[in-house]
Amino acid sequence: MENQYEIVMGLETHVRIKSETKMFCACRNAVELADEPNLHTCPYCMAFPGALPVLNERVIDLAVRAGQALRCTVNETSIFDRKSYFYPDNPSGFQITQLYHPIVQHGVVRAMVGDEVKSFKIERMHIEADAGKLIHSGNKTLCDYNRAGSPLMEIVTEPDFRSKEDVIGYLEELQKLMRWCGASNADMEKGQLRCDVNISIRKPGETILNNRVELKNINSFSAIGRAIDNEFKRQIKIVEAGGKVPQETRGWDDEKGMSSSQRSKEDAMDYRYFPEPDLPPLVISKEFIEARAIGDLPIDRRMKYVNEYKLQADDARILSASRELSDFYEELVKLSGDAKKSCSYITTILFKIMQDYNIRSVFWDIHDFTNLSFSTNELAEVINLVNKDELSSTNSKIVIEELFKRWKDGNTNKIIDELHLRQVSDTGALKTIAERVLADNPGQVAEYKSGKENLFGFFVGQCMKASAGQGNPKMFTEILKGIL
Repeated sequence: MENQYEIVMGLETHVRIKSETKMFCACRNAVELADEPNLHTCPYCMAFPGALPVLNERVIDLAVRAGQALRCTVNETSIFDRKSYFYPDNPSGFQITQLYHPIVQHGVVRAMVGDEVKSFKIERMHIEADAGKLIHSGNKTLCDYNRAGSPLMEIVTEPDFRSKEDVIGYLEELQKLMRWCGASNADMEKGQLRCDVNISIRKPGETILNNRVELKNINSFSAIGRAIDNEFKRQIKIVEAGGKVPQETRGWDDEKGMSSSQRSKEDAMDYRYFPEPDLPPLVISKEFIEARAIGDLPIDRRMKYVNEYKLQADDARILSASRELSDFYEELVKLSGDAKKSCSYITTILFKIMQDYNIRSVFWDIHDFTNLSFSTNELAEVINLVNKDELSSTNSKIVIEELFKRWKDGNTNKIIDELHLRQVSDTGALKTIAERVLADNPGQVAEYKSGKENLFGFFVGQCMKASAGQGNPKMFTEILKGIL
């Protein structure tokens, strides 16, 4: 029965802007959860009479960067509005937001859904002040205003989504974009990214938009998928029974696996919007907007790594996951000229070292590529020496770990010479070692010549041991073949 209906979805995503202070006052922004409730408040947060808003310039800076990452038009003039509603977490009785003239409009997010790159249109992005937080306990409700007044971006899409995979792919890419441009950490567990899903159904081929249901309180990507599945089935059941889906807001309970009605869906007139009298129009110069342009996006780098660098899809996904890691990789490829080996040294060797140190030392952030103790020049030199057969792959791991440990004093060639790791490629010297190894193992030589060819690896290993790991294994292989 489900294949007889099409699901149509649009998203409203709230993203916490990563400014140090709140949107209209100097209180600390609730980017991280505070140690105790109501710690970061002031007369403005609490809506004391006479307290007036002062717009935070850093909020505008980060919102413009986010708009550029969303490939939107950033408007040079936008206007703040009052949205009136009464609830205990909103002490002023209204929210300062942007309804009619938002800061950002008309963009697109390209995201990987399965093996396909899909585009999802952004209708608008506006900035607004967050409400506080309510904690319900028995017959009491506790109010925490640490979050009140924190700056949010509300990103509204067109109804472009036709599956839960579309939604999750978009949200994962949106999370990357917010981190990429530095506007937000977008951590769902910390409430920095919250998504409401608007869902309606229709017959395949229809173009009408039927009544939509807004699902709220969804706090993870996996929960969003479960909520979508549940609501799709619920609406089909209503329609098949001859009913009409009411336009409403429903709360999702992931533990129970069901939603419940919260209220009928409001229209703009219910909020009695009007221009905010305490704030003038926001005017941004063209130069300010252009200075915050964003070049390559994560999806651009990801496609480049697959199509141009010929990396595996999973490696391309990993290396484009963060701006710092991707920039590090880009610089390494530029210096080494070897895209695949640069990928391998980051994802297999450097990641392993960072993970080991993360276990041993709680202060190390495994994703922090801006605070490495060595430069990309030193790692590129390791790759170049391996490619020139001056350093073995085995010893290259030792060098990288030493670079990692030496904290700003790491020098590739210095480490190699100190630890006697440079590979010997002197043909005469290596031939002397090979002849001595064969002379010391006459029994194995006889067995090899009688047909036990798997002993060849034993001879190479003995030669490497005799050279204290400094002999070139490729040259040992050729020399041994010649002698035997």
